Amino acid sequence: MPDTSRPILILGASRGIGLAAAEALAARGFPVALGCRKPADAQAAAARLAETGAQALPLTVDVTDFAAVEAAVAATCDWKGALGGLVNNAGIIEPIGRLAETDPAAWAHLIQVNLTGAYHGLRAALPRLARGGAVVNISSGAASAPMEGWSAYCASKAGMAMLTRSVHHEYGAEGVRCYGFRPGVVDTGMQVSIRASGINPVSQLPRESLAPPEVPAAGIAWLIAEAPEDLSGQEVDIRDETFLARMNA
Repeated sequence: MPDTSRPILILGASRGIGLAAAEALAARGFPVALGCRKPADAQAAAARLAETGAQALPLTVDVTDFAAVEAAVAATCDWKGALGGLVNNAGIIEPIGRLAETDPAAWAHLIQVNLTGAYHGLRAALPRLARGGAVVNISSGAASAPMEGWSAYCASKAGMAMLTRSVHHEYGAEGVRCYGFRPGVVDTGMQVSIRASGINPVSQLPRESLAPPEVPAAGIAWLIAEAPEDLSGQEVDIRDETFLARMNA
């Protein structure tokens, strides 16, 4: 049985998949620490969860700043003890555009948020993670398939996939579980930017075909709670029928 007394830190918890994951984890009984870039977003998210009786800690953290991420992990542990899990959800999609037309500073900033930010979360969390703790890195099909206009995003998710494998390789024997989780195409603010770009087939998907954030959130909560050893180090896709059957068993 999962130890629901251990806190879970979600980086990128202000809205979308991150907030839905916090709600799903809280519904399972976990205390959740909500890492958001803006203080008002952290307070609003914590207030929303508190209305349901959940234990929620608002934290202001910019994932590009390692000291801030380390402080968020420390605050979470001071609040409820050794970390039970980490959800690396902070991410951006822009710049969207053919590689030779992108702004180099914007391209580098995306890597700093999506990939270096995930590393910062792992680097800060691993020394404070309770044995049997789990990490979910929010991945994407873009980790293994190029998409026109998404060179930075695809590169960042491919790098994150290797971080997932590296954590399993280096810390799996110590009881740490780490998963790359592919949430599918979800109705979030990121999709607004994608649709506005008009680039590649994803931008053409009608909004009504997108999954609500609660769908991948259920998968994230299951991975954190159950921490299956055989899936550690792998990319797990919410659309995989075998995974869904296992999750819903």
